[in-house]
Amino acid sequence: MFSYDGAQTVILTDRQVSLPRSLVTIGAFDGVHRGHQTLVRGAIRDAQELGVPSVVWTFDPPPKVFFGRARPLCTLEEKLVRLARMGPDVIVVSRFSETYCRRSAEAFLGDLGRVNPMRIHVGADFRFGSKQAGTVALLAQHFDVAIAPEVRCDGGEVISSTRIRALRADGDSATAKHLLGADSDALRLSGAMAKHDLRLGEEYHVSSD
Repeated sequence: MFSYDGAQTVILTDRQVSLPRSLVTIGAFDGVHRGHQTLVRGAIRDAQELGVPSVVWTFDPPPKVFFGRARPLCTLEEKLVRLARMGPDVIVVSRFSETYCRRSAEAFLGDLGRVNPMRIHVGADFRFGSKQAGTVALLAQHFDVAIAPEVRCDGGEVISSTRIRALRADGDSATAKHLLGADSDALRLSGAMAKHDLRLGEEYHVSSD
């Protein structure tokens, strides 16, 4: 058994994690752009106020990348470093595969039940389960759900992974980098040092007690 002591962000697979209580935020978080950062930091603050572990639940590869509809904005390692430097207690990585994408929305709800969320933070367009059958409304039937507001750039457009890809395609790397909130070398190092990756180890049970 592994008992979380708060010293580092613990990284686990969805098969390893189990918590008596938590606060969860879910998303592909491709690029971990400024919109994602606002969502994750809000969830971490909420968890701290409630006195429960903060959990960031993500997917590798991002679903749009798996289905060939987009190129990734960053590697999984880069994503984990960028997430870890914000200070969540646990990052859960679900391996998005042909088998995983056929799982029902109810199966994913069962996965979430293993961490007993007191609240779940997501974006308004969050979908889950086979054929994206799971909606925020369905999630809210089972858990207390907080919808994160959209984060917009100075020009008023919503910051999204799709917009950042379009900017890169148009050759506007400076604006894309600004929306990503790209890290300095020092911040990347601090994120790398802040994470404790247990995905390749034994099956750990994570307890906050």
